[in-house]
Amino acid sequence: MKYNINDIGGEVVEDNDTYLVKDNKTLNNLILSSTTLHPKKETDGHSHEGKEEIYYFIKGSGEMILRYDIFEVKAGDVVMVPDGAFHQIQNTTDEDLYFVCAFEGRATNLLKSHS
Repeated sequence: MKYNINDIGGEVVEDNDTYLVKDNKTLNNLILSSTTLHPKKETDGHSHEGKEEIYYFIKGSGEMILRYDIFEVKAGDVVMVPDGAFHQIQNTTDEDLYFVCAFEGRATNLLKSHS
């Protein structure tokens, strides 16, 4: 199973004024999710017990809140989110911010508050 980082396959789970989210659930234990976060928008901040995540930023820039830290993220950055850590992504620019996230489980959409 091979995909391109700019199109990870899967199904659209959200498509609105804030973002376009696709989840690829091909594997049994991991989900690969891509998000195009539109200009001046932000994800719903959340945390989830029992799940770690890895975010890989592909295009654009913005800010990420991880626990109590706020830092810049840009294309090429990788952020590892520990189990239970609050996190949120903000697009502070006038261009789309595109990132891919990998996590364990079969949740429909981890960008929304769910735990």
